[in-house]
Amino acid sequence: MFNKILIANRGEIAVRIIRAARELGVGTVAIYSTADRDALHVHLADEAICVGPARSTESYLNMNNILSATVATGAQAIHPGFGFLSENSKFARLCEEMNIKFIGPSAKVMDMMGDKINARAEMIKAGVPVTPGSEGEVHTTDEAVKIAEEIGYPIILKASAGGGGKGIRKVNTVEELVPAFEAAQAEAQAAFGNGAMFIERMIFPARHIEVQILGDSHGNVIHLGERDCSLQRNNQKVLEESPSVAIGHTLRNEITSAAVKAAQHVSYENAGTIEFLLDESSGKFYFMEMNTRVQVEHPVTEFVSGVDIVKEQIRVANGNELSVKQEDVTFSGHAIECRINAENPKFNFAPSPGKITNLFLPGGGVGLRVDSAMYSGYTIPPYYDSMIAKVIVHGENRFEALMKMQRALLEFDVEGVTTNVDFQLELISDPHVVAGDYDTSFLGNVFLPEYQKED
Repeated sequence: MFNKILIANRGEIAVRIIRAARELGVGTVAIYSTADRDALHVHLADEAICVGPARSTESYLNMNNILSATVATGAQAIHPGFGFLSENSKFARLCEEMNIKFIGPSAKVMDMMGDKINARAEMIKAGVPVTPGSEGEVHTTDEAVKIAEEIGYPIILKASAGGGGKGIRKVNTVEELVPAFEAAQAEAQAAFGNGAMFIERMIFPARHIEVQILGDSHGNVIHLGERDCSLQRNNQKVLEESPSVAIGHTLRNEITSAAVKAAQHVSYENAGTIEFLLDESSGKFYFMEMNTRVQVEHPVTEFVSGVDIVKEQIRVANGNELSVKQEDVTFSGHAIECRINAENPKFNFAPSPGKITNLFLPGGGVGLRVDSAMYSGYTIPPYYDSMIAKVIVHGENRFEALMKMQRALLEFDVEGVTTNVDFQLELISDPHVVAGDYDTSFLGNVFLPEYQKED
């Protein structure tokens, strides 16, 4: 096993990785920006090293500084977490060249599956269903208009190198296409340094279903079931649960089998997620994208499967076989995760950085977990993502999980900054959500208009 790994991230995912590594007996190195000098992950790691100023481009995205920190501290591997450099094939390739183990898939596989156009082509080869769309990169509005006419409206524009909801636009008519394309392309260029787009027929409303997979270097690939991530705002997930109430036994087997087939086709190693759109009216599902990293919502899968995904990532990167085979994986109960952000839902979800003057995280009982890097007296910097915690619950059934989440959110208390805790409490208590009657249109078209009417 590795003696020491460097965590190229911050916040709750850095804390999560440090804890998993410590339980495996592996030493840890935290990196931090000058704005994160007092962050929890810095205090928890065995060593910590500053890699630059507050701006992400000069610190958490600074490949040279991170690699130099790895060499200087003698770390043998880098865990990238999610976001930042986690899906950057150039960084993974540099790690390979320097004989530093990147805890994730190879750069080659990241190029294949991280780029949405390449991934789509590979899924067609693998026999995994994909939505009708462009066959390659789209660079001009003239190309976009022609392709949209061929596949039919409504369509969705996506940044080829995208992620996190950036560079995406929904287009219902030809009149909307040109301004939407130009805006999405500009956003993609700014976010990813790549303005290449592609176009798909829009499956909307739909269920957003994703399957957690794990692969090792010995040819083993398994799935850990599915998650329903349909509650989204501006293509950003808000609440996730597992299993999905929209899927029966037969469809579950079809979707999880398709995900395993997809991963096997590219000889995938480490943790990854295959995302699908499910058209409930027809029962058909379509490949959307693959995330070649650990997901924010991985804890719900850990609760229902009993498999520690982060520990498996470290073991697999070390060359070990997966600790479980598919026939060993059993699913129990129901899990739900709510993302807690420092933001003001009543003011268009504006970020709310600042000093936390008091913090009480819910606890007690079986099946409740809070992943966070917050503490009382900590100052949330304005430079990074606004997520401050994840509340994850597990119950024998979905009703018990819902009630446990309501109880947990009622106990969650943070002072000094505005959060979305009350928003999440209203969402988890909404009759449609309680009944499992929602899709990707629900939050934006049904829940938010009513919520924002309230005083």
